[in-house]
Amino acid sequence: MWTLFRVSHSSVRWINLIRAVDGLAIGESRLTEKLDQSHDMIRTEVRSQKGDSHLGHVFADGPKDKGGLRYCINSAAIRFIPKEDLVREGYGEYLNLFENVSTKD
Repeated sequence: MWTLFRVSHSSVRWINLIRAVDGLAIGESRLTEKLDQSHDMIRTEVRSQKGDSHLGHVFADGPKDKGGLRYCINSAAIRFIPKEDLVREGYGEYLNLFENVSTKD
């Protein structure tokens, strides 16, 4: 499921994600949003559509040229799949996203 996001470059230490790779909006994809007013804050919680599990939060301070959203997703909700395993794991349709990616820092 977390192959659906692209990581933004940020100066913070959280993994920041900017959009679903499938291009679907919240509600059309595998995610849902819920108002979260816990801890004396107002923010938007991101949950899995099928399992209704807490995945993280979305904020409107992301890169403007990428839609303006920044997803802070809990690392426990992310499963990293090596490129060479995408087909075997059922994510072969996303291989094209790796065509022009540099592995250099």
